[in-house]
Amino acid sequence: QVQLAESGGGSVQSGGSLRLSCPASGYTHPLNVMGWWRQRPGKAREGVAATQRRNALTYYGDSVRGRFTVSLENAGNTVVLEMNDLRHEDTGIYICAAGYRWRGFNAQGWGFWGRGTRVTIAS
Repeated sequence: QVQLAESGGGSVQSGGSLRLSCPASGYTHPLNVMGWWRQRPGKAREGVAATQRRNALTYYGDSVRGRFTVSLENAGNTVVLEMNDLRHEDTGIYICAAGYRWRGFNAQGWGFWGRGTRVTIAS
């Protein structure tokens, strides 16, 4: 069974930074796409950042581009999200996700989901 174990959430002040990490395990076929979604209060789940393991191409949601950076570590097994210049509106549950092929931030196209880690940014 594929497992995604995200960690690194916490509480920081506006303008601060956090680093989220998500190692993947239990897969028998390559997970070419790994990334992050978030669930903010009162809003639908949205794609935040993603990368293709095969070629390191990256994709970002408009609201985080330039502030967040997604990358791979541990021979591509772990997807990392570096979050900078955090704002109160970034508060939410950040969820690690993975899939076999990049088809955009379409939730139905991502096959595997972590349990989420909470990020709280003080106003």
